[in-house]
Amino acid sequence: MAELNKLPKKRGQVERAALDNGYFSDDNVNTLVDEDIEPYIATGRQSHNQSLEERLAEPPLAPPENATPLEEMQHRLKTEEGKEFYGKRKSTVEPVFGIIKEIMGFRHFMLRGFEAVKGEWTLVCIAYNLKRLCVLNA
Repeated sequence: MAELNKLPKKRGQVERAALDNGYFSDDNVNTLVDEDIEPYIATGRQSHNQSLEERLAEPPLAPPENATPLEEMQHRLKTEEGKEFYGKRKSTVEPVFGIIKEIMGFRHFMLRGFEAVKGEWTLVCIAYNLKRLCVLNA
């Protein structure tokens, strides 16, 4: 979690972090807790359509007093507040990367060298933006 030290100090103290499954590990959870940051890290794939039982389920009970930071985080993800906070990731840039990767099929750069890759990425972004404009104007 070296990225924590790269965050600009003028933004203030980070209080909560919503991260995808790629960051899920005991070490990362413990590092965030040690930095007084409340972690919300996906522990696996989330289904797109919840069953009726899942939607109407009672809120989870509080975690046990001797719960590990990992267990506390898993509990927080199941609460309404946790679901709402973690769900905000869907309105950031992250879905754009998913669309570029999964829908548009862009998984690796064909060119080498920083300038060439920068140009290739610019073309990918132009293609995404044109695709998005077509959808919004339809």
